[in-house]
Amino acid sequence: GGEFENQQRAANNLLMVVPAALLLILIILFSTFRSVPLALLILGNIPFALMGGVIALFISGEYLSVPASVGFIALLGIAVLNGVVMVSHFEQTRVSILDVAERVLLGSVKRLRPILMTATTAMFGLLPLVFATGPGAEIQKPLAIVVIGGLITSTITTLYLLPLVYQYMEKRKP
Repeated sequence: GGEFENQQRAANNLLMVVPAALLLILIILFSTFRSVPLALLILGNIPFALMGGVIALFISGEYLSVPASVGFIALLGIAVLNGVVMVSHFEQTRVSILDVAERVLLGSVKRLRPILMTATTAMFGLLPLVFATGPGAEIQKPLAIVVIGGLITSTITTLYLLPLVYQYMEKRKP
């Protein structure tokens, strides 16, 4: 009973902390890019990251727990970081490359390696936790599963969908 109550209390705390963290991330992104649409574009990667984490939990047979929720929070940070890496390069080359399609294509190619390195480093670093069986594995395993599954979907989204949406948004600007 006490463990269940602690888990419920932690879940309630997470329900308050996650929206506050997302709002803070939005404010930081807005102050970085001075654009609400660009900040929302980067935050648009988050649902895909969450979807990957949930699918990974489902496939592995694990349950949503406090460690898995912490994994979601870590996943949000990595997904946002990869989006910032991509969009900031697009914005930095705005003056030197005027054609939007060329800017997006060249930026996507130049940022492919850093984004893949960020994602694969985190995935390979957490892979041993997925197969852990010793003491504490029940805590580490859901966290690692969520992060790895979410990174797969968010990396694909960052590399393919984010540049397309950025290009669409740039073409619609007056």
